[in-house]
Amino acid sequence: MRSINYVLLGVCLLIAQSAFAHGPEPMPLQKVPIPPVPGLLDGSDPIVVNKNMAIALGKALFWDMNVGSDGMACASCHYHAGADRRVKNQLNPGEKSSSPTGQTFEALPSGSGGANHTLTRNDFPTFRFNDPLHQESGVAFATDDVVSSAGTFSGDFIGASKFTGTSDQCARSADPVFHVNHVGTRRVEPRNTPTVINAVFNHRNFWDGRANNIFNGSSPWGDRDPDAGVWVKINARSVVKQRLHLENSSLASQAMGPPLSDSEMSCRQRTWPAIGRKLLLRQPLQHQKVHHEDSVLGPFSLSSPGSLKPGLSTTYKNMITQAFNPKYWSYGGLGPFGAPSGQTPYSQMEANFSMFFGIALQLYQSTLVSDQAPIDLSPRDPQTHRPTWQGMGKTQEEIDVLTDGFQTFVDNHCNLCHAGPTMTTAAMVTNSTLVTPTPGMYFGPDHSLIEYGPNALGPSNGAAAAGINRDVNVVIRDVASGGQRLMDMGFANTGVGDPDADPGVGGVDDFGNPLSFSDQYVQYLLGNDSGIVDPGVDNVRSCDFLTPLALNTNSVISTVFTIPDGIEIDGSREGVLRDQNCLNSLRKYSPTIAAANAALVSAPGKLAVAKKAVFKIPGLRNIELTGPYMHNGSMATLEEVLEFYSRFGNVNNPDKHSLMDSVTLAENPIKRSHLLAFLKTFTDDRVRYEKAPFDHPEIVVPHGHSGDSQSVTAGNPLDPNLATEDTLTIPAVGANGATDPILPFENYLEP
Repeated sequence: MRSINYVLLGVCLLIAQSAFAHGPEPMPLQKVPIPPVPGLLDGSDPIVVNKNMAIALGKALFWDMNVGSDGMACASCHYHAGADRRVKNQLNPGEKSSSPTGQTFEALPSGSGGANHTLTRNDFPTFRFNDPLHQESGVAFATDDVVSSAGTFSGDFIGASKFTGTSDQCARSADPVFHVNHVGTRRVEPRNTPTVINAVFNHRNFWDGRANNIFNGSSPWGDRDPDAGVWVKINARSVVKQRLHLENSSLASQAMGPPLSDSEMSCRQRTWPAIGRKLLLRQPLQHQKVHHEDSVLGPFSLSSPGSLKPGLSTTYKNMITQAFNPKYWSYGGLGPFGAPSGQTPYSQMEANFSMFFGIALQLYQSTLVSDQAPIDLSPRDPQTHRPTWQGMGKTQEEIDVLTDGFQTFVDNHCNLCHAGPTMTTAAMVTNSTLVTPTPGMYFGPDHSLIEYGPNALGPSNGAAAAGINRDVNVVIRDVASGGQRLMDMGFANTGVGDPDADPGVGGVDDFGNPLSFSDQYVQYLLGNDSGIVDPGVDNVRSCDFLTPLALNTNSVISTVFTIPDGIEIDGSREGVLRDQNCLNSLRKYSPTIAAANAALVSAPGKLAVAKKAVFKIPGLRNIELTGPYMHNGSMATLEEVLEFYSRFGNVNNPDKHSLMDSVTLAENPIKRSHLLAFLKTFTDDRVRYEKAPFDHPEIVVPHGHSGDSQSVTAGNPLDPNLATEDTLTIPAVGANGATDPILPFENYLEP
């Protein structure tokens, strides 16, 4: 009987996979819509009344060093193709680890490491094998230390001037972890910095997805946060705090994190109203030069040709009053909003500064779309929509290499995670929009337009092989090393490191709720509605799963619910059946509540979730420029990344995705070189040369401290027990870009 059951399940899987051909294929990003945010710019009473001013506000705030407690801007970690290429004082001991080693630095392969270490080429990869192409060759070196981004000195927040001074008043001292001989160094974040370019397409942001798709106006947690809200003026005499629910706004949610993080930008216990009070009356970018041809800030710049000057000809308060609906800032009273100890109560504008900040940053980052890469510009075959590379000045040999690289990408199933125009299944709304039949809607370059519909991401409904359908499914079911698992859409465990080194989406929020949508979906199956804290979880469609959760058969299958267990058509309990437009109508079933609860005891594997060490799947655009790679920054080059996939990852574990073990690159250096060449076609030269919209103001970025990992110089102006600093000055660039290109991360490493 057992063999019959396995054969039945195997046939179902085989039929499903063959129907999807090779899956979604790399598509152009041109004319792909930004996910809509109802109520933000539309309707009779929108939140933003001047979009262009809001974008300008967002760009100023993103690059302004005054936002942080000690000179850190958002852009301090996102100035290089939206990511960070610094090499000094960029190590975290692995603080996300459950092991004691997560609190102590280890030597890297070069023999050095720790606080204020300068990374060298010999430090990478930080997890290595005797033969980099074969896992069975044995581990030669491993560490849970993370290559990431230096942030703040931290300290306890006291206050900040409304008018002058970049740094807040904080009680600072040497950090117990980040120091050299008890002289304090800047803290370093526990995860590598991902690029912000194209991040607006992600349903959730941060590596662990904690930046919620719903923006609540005051925290990263969306509807999960019971205290979130914004203050709304009702009339001249009254104001009330109301819930905010902005969909497709994970970048606004993401913006709530770093400015209050004592690893990234802030002293401890600082608040959003305090940041508002510090900034509102100030000249934006008051200490940073702004190019007179800046594509967004040029009209406000005080610079002229041949004379770059700092600051803008306005204040943050003026920009907010022009950009946002008056009901969020015009109330004159001071009573309801609280007050810092011994100081004037906060105003409505100060109290709502988090909302202004988050929305403005999201609107600015929505302009950072890199859709002019060779993969976008190439003519496409009218039948297959694959790039032909013709007419682009390439030799036939180069065209053959790129054509083979494209095919190698597909043959090794890279496309099943890196799917859609942004090259990630994390762009759920975008991918679903494109595969929805919509008369008259096309995307791509004018010479090779692609029609919305099932074949928009590849022939024969190729998107279905990645679980992409017209309905946004936040959970899928697929196969991991340990068997079938529920998985968060757009997230995967690829065996980068020890699963105990970082929980990823297996973590929890500030209220103890699981980050994982799959965990919540299990609670839905169990009938525990209180365990569902995110929209969409209770609308997951089992008929779009890649492997079945339930089948309408009398056979007993150990990993699937069947009739003997108790099944129903998905949606039966709500009275709205989810059996339309299915990827596979055989999978339109789900267990009854009783069956799900019984399985917790008798067959828990049927409800298994892949969540440990599971991280958001990054897009591949501009990947040439955004190293180091992976959530722990463990790889410096794309060659190392391809070696990692060739050996099926670093660490085998039950939640590792099964696709990792299907890569066939290890014995074929030519295929690897062709794939590498293909990956570089995702680089947009506007990003490489910092042309609009990727131009920016000047910024001075902390880059380690005077000295090395063995000795530093004390006497920082912030506190004598802190180390003096080295810096990088990134010059202001106008819309026409820079003369010299930015380079891949490896080019900045010491030999």
